[in-house]
Amino acid sequence: MSAAPDAGVDAYLQHLAVERHLAARTLALYGTALSQLQAAAAADGVALRDAQSHHLRRWLAGLRARRLAPRTLALTLSAWRGLYRWWGRRGEMTQNPVDGLRAPKAAKPLPKALSVDQAVALAEHGGTSGAADEALRARDHAVVELLYGCGLRIGELVGLDAQASPQSAGWIDRADRSAHVLGKGGKRRSVPVGGAAAVAIDQWLQQRAQLVRGDETALFVSRRGTRLSASQVRARLAQLARAAGLPTHVHPHMLRHSFASHLLQSSGDLRAVQELLGHANIATTQIYTKLDHQHLARVYDAAHPRARRK
Repeated sequence: MSAAPDAGVDAYLQHLAVERHLAARTLALYGTALSQLQAAAAADGVALRDAQSHHLRRWLAGLRARRLAPRTLALTLSAWRGLYRWWGRRGEMTQNPVDGLRAPKAAKPLPKALSVDQAVALAEHGGTSGAADEALRARDHAVVELLYGCGLRIGELVGLDAQASPQSAGWIDRADRSAHVLGKGGKRRSVPVGGAAAVAIDQWLQQRAQLVRGDETALFVSRRGTRLSASQVRARLAQLARAAGLPTHVHPHMLRHSFASHLLQSSGDLRAVQELLGHANIATTQIYTKLDHQHLARVYDAAHPRARRK
């Protein structure tokens, strides 16, 4: 006998979307994790609110047996734990059956960043070629300059509007050269816009009217005149990187990593980089100190007489 689906799961996902402002991709991943939870409970004929720790442990073991990656298991467990905690805060549960369960530790690979020369080459390529259409060329140039020059997340970039309004998720203040964005968890922050990015934005705004349609408010629009999507930015950036001759697949978050790594290498100011990236926890920012160490190690290996192998 299978248990009926719990409507509280949909209510929790709605809470994450409306009140927590989770990104669409994160919501999709949580939705998948909670669907797996409901499927496991249904297979055992257990209502989610009646589940005990031994049930959750067995269901998690079932996922591990499918050889899911440790990071996937950790996210799945986080989604399960969040659901039961939410029910607990609402007085719908007296205990959290996920408490005490731990996902296997996953290795933490260092984020991939471009070298300074590669990042500059990509930005300059986007400003001189890569699109036969002048408007698209100007748009692509501004996109690359903002991703690398401001360290924006892809969602923050595509959420920018051409002008500030009460409904805007983000916008560029051209007067004080700053980007105002809505980051993770609905947190707003302001990031300085460098000279190169400011010029690129001005050039794009001169061309934007050729593409935009109707009352579209987005700063960056597609060839069809509607708001540029994250997938369109990823595809265009990969194409630009290939055209620029970069030896690696480039994605938007790599430019954010490059922004953080290069800024930390030059300034050494971890707190400032944390603020610019919008990290709630400085431990998240500290990963870039390891990238900085790798850079210094490469310089040492290449230049120091005692580092050279005979």
